Amino acid sequence: MTELLPDPDLYPIGKFKPATAYSSEEITDFISRIEALPEKLTDSVTNLSDNQLDTPYREGGWTIRQVVHHVADSHMNAYIRIKWTLTEDSPVIKAYDEKGWAETPETKLPIAISLNLIHALHTKFVALARHIPQYLLNKHFIHPDTRKKISLAQLLGMYAWHGDHHLAHVTALKTKRGWS
Repeated sequence: MTELLPDPDLYPIGKFKPATAYSSEEITDFISRIEALPEKLTDSVTNLSDNQLDTPYREGGWTIRQVVHHVADSHMNAYIRIKWTLTEDSPVIKAYDEKGWAETPETKLPIAISLNLIHALHTKFVALARHIPQYLLNKHFIHPDTRKKISLAQLLGMYAWHGDHHLAHVTALKTKRGWS
């Protein structure tokens, strides 16, 4: 049986594949990727016009503007999930409707607002992540919809992937359209 490859417009770097365990080197790599994202994302959208920012990265997809605002929203949730998991015993987190959030009125605002937030948030996110002792990386939260347990180590991997995933949406669109 042939496995279908994910749609490259939807998953330009492939889907996230969680592991059951992660090495300390992998955790360090995840944190480094999370740390690098604000600058990479800022660089990728610098000098884009409003018309370009309001271009969907794929047919039926979010605009670049919505992607930038989504990254801020999503990574705020990730940061809060880490804090809950470190301070509570197997918390059931609050899920959110990311598609609905991508359409709330402030997602039409200039992206500088979310880029500034992402820079500040990732400073805190990385500082916190770097100080989580190895033995606490197995602590987990429970997702209310799937009832799956997600460890802090897996969350770090997921959000390293998530940042790279949305960055690739922006850079792939720029390449496809010939935007510098």
